[in-house]
Amino acid sequence: MAGKRDAPTAAVVVDPDGVVSGWSEGGRLLLGWTAEDTVGRPVTDLLAGPPPPGFPESYGSAPDHTGPIPLRHRNGSTVDAMVTAQPLSGADGRALGHVVTVQRWGRRPVIADRAFEQCPFALGVYDPELRFLWVNAAACRVMAHSEEQVLGEKYRELFPELDDMAYTNQLSEVARTGEPARLITVFRPLGSDYANAWATSMWPVRDAEGRVRAVANWGFDMSAEYWARQRLLILNEAGGGIGRTLDVIGTARELARTPVPGFADLVTVDLFDEVLRGEEPPLPPAFAPVETIALSRAAQHSAQDDTDRARGHPMPVSHAPGSVAARCMTTGRSTVQLAAEPGHGGEWAFGPGLAADPAHWPPGNPLIDESIAEEGLTCRITVPLRARGALLGVVAFSRCDRPEVFTADDLILAEELTAKAAIAIDNARRYSRERTTALTLQRSLLPQRLTSPEALEVASRYLPAGTGAEVGGDWFDVIPLSGARVALVVGDVVGHGLHASASMGRLRTAVRTLADVDLPPDELLTHLDDLVIHLSSDLQPASRFQPTGEFGATCLYTVYDPVSRRFTLASAGHPLPLIISPDGTRTPVSVQPGPPLGIGGLPFEAAELDLSEGSLLALYTDGLIEDRERDVDHGVAELLRVLNHSATSLEALSDTVMDAMLPEHRTDDAALLLARTHALDPQHVADWDVEPDFEQVPRARKFTLDQLDAWRLEEASFVTELVVSELVTNAIRYGEPPIRLRLIRDTSLICEVSDASSTAPHLRRARAYDEGGRGLLLVAQLTQGWGTRHTTEGKTIWCAQTLTEPEPR
Repeated sequence: MAGKRDAPTAAVVVDPDGVVSGWSEGGRLLLGWTAEDTVGRPVTDLLAGPPPPGFPESYGSAPDHTGPIPLRHRNGSTVDAMVTAQPLSGADGRALGHVVTVQRWGRRPVIADRAFEQCPFALGVYDPELRFLWVNAAACRVMAHSEEQVLGEKYRELFPELDDMAYTNQLSEVARTGEPARLITVFRPLGSDYANAWATSMWPVRDAEGRVRAVANWGFDMSAEYWARQRLLILNEAGGGIGRTLDVIGTARELARTPVPGFADLVTVDLFDEVLRGEEPPLPPAFAPVETIALSRAAQHSAQDDTDRARGHPMPVSHAPGSVAARCMTTGRSTVQLAAEPGHGGEWAFGPGLAADPAHWPPGNPLIDESIAEEGLTCRITVPLRARGALLGVVAFSRCDRPEVFTADDLILAEELTAKAAIAIDNARRYSRERTTALTLQRSLLPQRLTSPEALEVASRYLPAGTGAEVGGDWFDVIPLSGARVALVVGDVVGHGLHASASMGRLRTAVRTLADVDLPPDELLTHLDDLVIHLSSDLQPASRFQPTGEFGATCLYTVYDPVSRRFTLASAGHPLPLIISPDGTRTPVSVQPGPPLGIGGLPFEAAELDLSEGSLLALYTDGLIEDRERDVDHGVAELLRVLNHSATSLEALSDTVMDAMLPEHRTDDAALLLARTHALDPQHVADWDVEPDFEQVPRARKFTLDQLDAWRLEEASFVTELVVSELVTNAIRYGEPPIRLRLIRDTSLICEVSDASSTAPHLRRARAYDEGGRGLLLVAQLTQGWGTRHTTEGKTIWCAQTLTEPEPR
């Protein structure tokens, strides 16, 4: 080896006939041939090609004989050499032949050779067949082979376990094209348990004629830089992959999936049950826990099967007192466990760069724990999951399918990933809590049980927006009105969140209050519009430094009368209802929706339709028919297709509609109110025109008693006779003709007296000697409800009595 390090030179004696007569040791070192192999053979046998002109007599003395000559190595490779021939003479001056000196082409003085030999970068030269021509000591250390072992050997045949084809293919491409190239390869050197990243530059080596005679390369270990870049890539991926949804379990699964397989082989995420429920996490346990810490495994991802093992419901897990996970949660510090002991010479086998320096580790790490080998692990990083000072759980990053152990830089990466996920999980927890609060508020403001009057069969559905979207302000209601009529209401408040839910509750209460006044739909919306304008002004900031509130809504108010089968409606910017007749045809609604509530100054238009008994009504919010991939017209057409007018159960039909219309990832609330109309049997309605004469009062009582006998409601005769007497007397005394008495037998017994006066009566306390003022008080005491509704012809005073056992229609 010493001779080779000092640029071996071959000395060859050639007789006048061109036959080798002498061979030096340098020739063996340079070309592999021994004296026994060469002496007695023509010197031209050493050439790898045809002999150049004047070889060997004048070679090296002429100016054009300065290039390399390709010689044959004993192993079949080609050695480019500088050849110089000097004449050899005897004492008598007779020519004895030539002394030919041979040096490897490109050799520089010994100091230059030593500089390349001692270069810390791996240097090598290959012939076009990728045989080793020369390597330095650094390359030998990487390959764990000496120079004698590799020279003349093909790389692919000598190191099949190191060759991933990318390196040798690139070398071959450089030899073929003559174009230099760069390459980064990741491989595990022989005798190492850690994958190294090598940056290699390759270039062609040309002779004087420009022909590519070899390929040279140099490479250096850039593992520290490479793995740092990989960590940055993982962090970048985590930036877009963790926290995409406001869902606690979904975020935990994103944390478990992101580092696999680039960083870890197995990741588990354990959370407190309170965090999963959106509640405040518990206080951290004492620093010396004596009780088992109970958590739930929210996510677990493995590189072995590339699946989430905790895809179903979170599984309960526990961490015993004194365990690594328990200590991490109580101390708030991460722990690295290694199954391996320190490497040879007392140095840690943690890989390249500063991470291999024990001083680079934080205090207390790494911890040699051979017990993790029983779990099939080589190393594990356990990190407490903390956000905003609260402990949410614990995360474990494990390696089992690779020999590389975690480095100190890997610990930093694990803590960065966990910190990012902790904030996202805490945000999801807080959102879940606020969303649950808003949903609870909204559901408490919606009707808990829809009344099912004789006039209609009803069913409803309400679904909030999907996870990740705020709660909206959709609402609906079914309000019984006087005269067996029913109001169907559906609306939508602008915006989302608690504010929208609270505003929805205000509007629903206002609608019920206005409905009790029994206003026509268009007048009711006008009053509701005024209310929204006042509420909007209340939300305006007191100063320019406060945020501005926004408040607006849409509303559809409809009234169905089962006696006349008349359907009245008005819309404030809300989608009109769909009406399907019993024969399956759509009944058009010829009314123009008015402006949304809160605009002010614009009228609302009312429409009246006569409906057939058994008509299907569908009232809905825009969240049911509109989404990013479907416009309103297409949504209405799809809803019409799904509505089955012949469905026997409105509850089942409601489920069918919601399943068909709503996408999996919806961004808005959706409300649906279905109703099927009934017509009141004409035999259950009786009316009589009353002349404005007090003598008609006894006849009105007689008419009432006869009708109650016909309905077999004799038990209600006494109260009803008194009520009718008072209402008819008041209408004759204070009202204006025409006067009309109507009795309706529904779920209750309803008495109505109408007249042409618009003056509404009111209760008052009569003094001891007053002759009047007690009639309405008597009516209010004897019945379960009474009221006044105004009509275009005047007003109607009504009262209702509950029937204990109403007979079927």
